[in-house]
Amino acid sequence: MLEINEENCIGCTICEKVCPFGAIFVDPEDKKAKVLDTCTLCGACVNACRYDAITIKRKTVSEEDLEKYSGIMIWGELEKDELKNLQIKNVVFELLGKAQELNKTLNETISVVILGPPGKIPPIDILYHYGADEVFLCEHELLENYSTDGFTTVITTLIINEKPSIFFYGATVNGRDLAPRIAARIAAGLTADCTAFDINKEKQLVQTRPAFGGNIMASIISPFTRPQMATARPNNFQIPIKDTSRKGDLKKFEVKIEKQTIRTKIIEETISKVDTINIEEADILVSAGKGIGNKENLKLVKELAREIKGIMSSSRALVDLGWTSHPIQVGQSGKTVSPKLYIALGISGAIQHLVGMKSSDILIAINTDPEAPIFKVADFGIVGDIFEIIPQFLKQLRAERRKN
Repeated sequence: MLEINEENCIGCTICEKVCPFGAIFVDPEDKKAKVLDTCTLCGACVNACRYDAITIKRKTVSEEDLEKYSGIMIWGELEKDELKNLQIKNVVFELLGKAQELNKTLNETISVVILGPPGKIPPIDILYHYGADEVFLCEHELLENYSTDGFTTVITTLIINEKPSIFFYGATVNGRDLAPRIAARIAAGLTADCTAFDINKEKQLVQTRPAFGGNIMASIISPFTRPQMATARPNNFQIPIKDTSRKGDLKKFEVKIEKQTIRTKIIEETISKVDTINIEEADILVSAGKGIGNKENLKLVKELAREIKGIMSSSRALVDLGWTSHPIQVGQSGKTVSPKLYIALGISGAIQHLVGMKSSDILIAINTDPEAPIFKVADFGIVGDIFEIIPQFLKQLRAERRKN
């Protein structure tokens, strides 16, 4: 909470002027600053006050309270396959791998929380094989489809009961919706779109994410609340080696939820052709940037992708121009990918794009600008015109195929 030292406050109104939310004002009668309920504790007024009249008193977790929280918990997000059967998303296995790394310092229990309808949950033994010590199974008919209200209610109740020290979500469409709602419900901190995690000497979770448009990497801790919560970008961490000998504990969590709790209802699902393209799972991506010149030239990009059995993706520049769609955008504001082969055509290599594909096994870049930043990270770089290089490559590729 924001505290005003009335002895120090002289009613200068500087705090009132700098508050971006209009949450502090100077009372005209007593000439003292007053705080409204809309205060977000941003600290702008604290920094501006020259008289040390304003301080932020944050909620702290006592040593006794900290001891009540233990373990790393992961939301085991499910998705429907082409046959509409539920399966575990890859990001869950990635987070299990990272949890195992962190647990070398913490030595605590790693848990996965699975929500879904009775009888339709995919086999959970695979979660033990990839590092889970226990699985909390939350089954209910109302959990067949994802809903913000239903999933928030169940996971919030579980967190309050089990008191994990760390809770991870994948930064998926649903994860980005669910995590902040739970954080608000339990008054916990949340760091979104993380690309790295570590444990410091105080055994706090250090959460790293791009900031200021991707120009810096910010390391964030949540020392005042528990659990420490974060969403992690998919395809950013390695999936651990599968160990089929590992066993774990299954804990069935009693779900108490009513129809009235869920304020939304899915009437119909329509899957567009674009939505079926999943660049996050692709082994080969051919990605186009603004250097391709115009929308018509995307035909060459698609042709190359088809010939090498890959998928076309793009930078944000093409999405902003309306030449490509967001589901195939790679980068900070798009998707994070980790293909075996990534071919960048006419992409300069801004940090916002690189953060989305830095985990690629092999990066080939073609650009006319020899000073393009993409060449600093590329495994193979070709300085030249893609409209001369790609047709020659396709011609040679087809000739080789005819020989064989």
